Amino acid sequence: MATTDHINWDNLRLFLAVVRAQSAQEAARHLGVDHSTVTRRLHRLEKELGTRLFERTPAGHRLTTAGHRLLEHVERMESTVALVGEDVGGDSHTLTGHVRLGATEGFGSFFLAPHLSHFCDRHPAIEVELLIVPRFINLSQREADLAVNIERPQSTGQVCSKLTDYRLRLYASAEYLARHAPIRHLDDLRAHRLFGYVEELAFSAELRYLTSIAPHAPTPLRSTSIVAQYNAVREGRGLAVLPCFLAAQSDGLVPVLDDAVDLLRTFWIAAPGDRRELARVRALWDYLREVAERNQPLLMGESSTVHRLD
Repeated sequence: MATTDHINWDNLRLFLAVVRAQSAQEAARHLGVDHSTVTRRLHRLEKELGTRLFERTPAGHRLTTAGHRLLEHVERMESTVALVGEDVGGDSHTLTGHVRLGATEGFGSFFLAPHLSHFCDRHPAIEVELLIVPRFINLSQREADLAVNIERPQSTGQVCSKLTDYRLRLYASAEYLARHAPIRHLDDLRAHRLFGYVEELAFSAELRYLTSIAPHAPTPLRSTSIVAQYNAVREGRGLAVLPCFLAAQSDGLVPVLDDAVDLLRTFWIAAPGDRRELARVRALWDYLREVAERNQPLLMGESSTVHRLD
């Protein structure tokens, strides 16, 4: 490789944008420049370093071995620059900048989003992006600065902590229960319709609970979305296993067989070690922990009351 005296640092930032977008065209759109500019500067960077950084494929730009090595260095540089900006640029505890938080669909939409609006009031100089997807957030690929997942991350280089336990129960609408045969035992579910996940598309084994609860019950509607299942139950056409904090959003939903169907799961919060040290990331991390602790009764299905932080 060439010496760092010959490297254009702006090209390194462009390299990082292409890696994250997995496409020179998408990176160009995000950066507000021409696609030809991105391609030309990538070629220049490869010439400066004396090696190929990408394999161009129909699916996009795939890193070579050298590209992976460079990515590690550039990401460390990015984090160092951010820390320098906080420290040297003024008060190291100044809460400004951009933070992206990844979360699962139900927790992100129904629990985190309302609380994050209050966080933005508390820290008006911090811009928060809430990334909600029905899968695990890839922190190693820098999809987010921190994430809340339903499994403990196994990747090295991350700071991880248990955020909170939460409970799931079987729910139906009061209208549905009034119109259908009573449900006193798990075997009674054979005569009822259940809504659940598409098993082969469920991104975690933690979500495949219907096969153990009611393996013989008809499941005419399955979805990769917990919000879709929630809305289907609200229509009074069947039952579904839902997080208690989600079911609490509707006064018309009633727990069914709560002694027999009582699932305990855990949310984990994680961040890349270098990003975790940023003041704005620490502020959001601490806020989420405080919010989760304050709302334990809601998350555990013991209350429908939401507690906001001032």
